[in-house]
Amino acid sequence: MTNDNSDNGKAELHAQVNVPDNISELPEPVKKRSKLKPSLIWLIPLIALLIALSLAIKAFLNTGPTVEVSFRTAEGLEAGKTVIRYKHVNIGLVRELELSEDRSHVVAKIELRRDASNFAVKDSRFWVVRPRVGSGGVSGLDTLLSGAYIEVDGGRSDQKQKEFQGLETPPVISSDVPGKVFFLKAEDLGSLDYGSPIYYRRINVGQVTAYQLAKDGKSVELQTFIRSPYDKFVTSDARFWQASGVDVSLNASGFSLNTQSLASIVSGGIAFGYPEKSSAGLAPDRSRFELFDSEKLALKAPDINPRRVIMYFTESLRGLSVGAPIDFMGVDIGNVKAINTEFHHNYTQIRMRVEAEVYPSRIADGHELDPHGVIFKNFVERGWRAQMRTGNLLTGQNYIAFDVFPKAKFATTVQHSNGSVEIPTTATELKGLQAQVAQIADNVTKFPLVEIGQDVRTTLATLNTTVLSTKKLIEQLDGKVAPNLQATLDDVRKTVQSTETVLASDAPVQQDLRKALQQITRAAASLQLMSDQIEQHPESLIRGKTAEPKKNDN
Repeated sequence: MTNDNSDNGKAELHAQVNVPDNISELPEPVKKRSKLKPSLIWLIPLIALLIALSLAIKAFLNTGPTVEVSFRTAEGLEAGKTVIRYKHVNIGLVRELELSEDRSHVVAKIELRRDASNFAVKDSRFWVVRPRVGSGGVSGLDTLLSGAYIEVDGGRSDQKQKEFQGLETPPVISSDVPGKVFFLKAEDLGSLDYGSPIYYRRINVGQVTAYQLAKDGKSVELQTFIRSPYDKFVTSDARFWQASGVDVSLNASGFSLNTQSLASIVSGGIAFGYPEKSSAGLAPDRSRFELFDSEKLALKAPDINPRRVIMYFTESLRGLSVGAPIDFMGVDIGNVKAINTEFHHNYTQIRMRVEAEVYPSRIADGHELDPHGVIFKNFVERGWRAQMRTGNLLTGQNYIAFDVFPKAKFATTVQHSNGSVEIPTTATELKGLQAQVAQIADNVTKFPLVEIGQDVRTTLATLNTTVLSTKKLIEQLDGKVAPNLQATLDDVRKTVQSTETVLASDAPVQQDLRKALQQITRAAASLQLMSDQIEQHPESLIRGKTAEPKKNDN
């Protein structure tokens, strides 16, 4: 049944395509399986796989150790983006940021490059670079655009380490800068801070790198760094002192102002030097020194064998303060240590007690000013006394001077059981001046100023009356006497002219008359002079002619 149907189908097919009947039937195609051939499309994922493997191998070969750095906060840090830099070269990347178990800090897991594995040593330092404004200036401005990053200062230790404590502030000096570290001990920090400059002859040679409170809490320890080659100027007897801001001193010696530079005024600073004729060698690294408050205290010669003295004053010691100098003929030989008040004689008298230290070594030989010596005792017996004086009128500061007073009462030194020597004193010059001023004021109060004033008032009234009378007399002279005198002079002139005419006719008579005429002329001249004198000085009729001053021949 099936074959018939197939035959019928073939016949119909031949009929449709008009195939001739004499053509034999074509053989059916035989399907043959060919061998598998790779397609080109598979090359793309194969190449990508090879690239990924090569990158993975390269990353594995370039990956260095992983270290953990603790910071107080993760501000500015971002896992997978924050880079680690050394001298602006990327050497690692922050892979993870985790919070510590006690939540007091964050831990940044940093993956270093293999060629930067030598940074994972004990003395390496890590810190976050952000924009900062401090006493040392402005830093980290480049992070405003690029974002914060972690900077590392590679250590030199051979000991490996993978856990570090990050710095909250950048270090002042990197480890690759040559120089020496020195430690200073000060009473307080003053205006110093991280990065405060250190000066030698007003040249910036180093900086303050760290500071901390001493274990006993009584001082401050500072760590400083002096750059090479300036570190060779730090000798074993070098002296360091505060050069912070403006050093202004107002004391009994006057007013003084000193500063190292404009930068030290803003951020403070330290200066160092050494005493004259110093022959000490170089100070080794990490040596310790004392930090003085001023250059004067740092460079002064060391005092030896101080002597304690006591002085009693009966007047007020206002203006005298602890630290005031003890002056001997212009030489500072000591300073005041304490000022107290003492009551004695059953609290009926008060006196001021001043304790001081003197240094005989500040004077040549020194033994002459030793209060325990015989020479000093003889000086006191001959009139040497201690006296408080004004050192500066502007500041009002006083000091104590040792000087000789020939009229002083006899006195001698007294040695106390505690080793102190009591030195006699004399009243201040101001107290003597006040006594003189009081005496003058007393004399002025006794002066009869009221009676003198009354007499002066009476004299002035009398003088006023006399002036008025003189004025009336002068007015009368001007109105009556002066015109009559002028008329008389005119008549005399006419008479003289007539006489000359008459004398011209007879010579002998002329001579006699000429003489008479000369006398009359002199008389007329005298009258003219008198008239002029009266016109110019009418008061001469009362007082007379004043004597003319003598002319100097020279």
